[in-house]
Amino acid sequence: MSLFFKPEEISIDQLNKRCENTLSHWIGIEFTEMGEDYLMAKMPVDHRTVQPLGVVNGGAYCTLAETLGSMAANLCIDRSKYVALGLDINANHVRSAGKGWVTAIAKPFHLGKTTQVWEIKMMDDDGKLCSISRLTMAVIAIDKN
Repeated sequence: MSLFFKPEEISIDQLNKRCENTLSHWIGIEFTEMGEDYLMAKMPVDHRTVQPLGVVNGGAYCTLAETLGSMAANLCIDRSKYVALGLDINANHVRSAGKGWVTAIAKPFHLGKTTQVWEIKMMDDDGKLCSISRLTMAVIAIDKN
């Protein structure tokens, strides 16, 4: 059983369309796959995402993690009643990536009524871990007034 709310109404194309004209779109992040308990995306290693040394900028890893984790968090709730917003993110960069793509997978540690905690692992084209983030989300009721 999927942890996502109404997964039959969600498509990867819709997720990518939702991000048009946002930071994640401008740096080339693309959602690629959704499973029962995870969401995946990829980000190019190119002029938009690297630092002057030619490897992925730590901020780009954090952008990928926040984009992926935030989308996954919002897909777990009834979006007509609630919104999940980033509360805290931390990252450990363990290996540099200098070419190709960085692929990320988000899985939940905790899905509560008012908070969610997500783990986002980012790997290079060889499947080697490059960065890992923990993202905490606040789940807030939408004010209908």
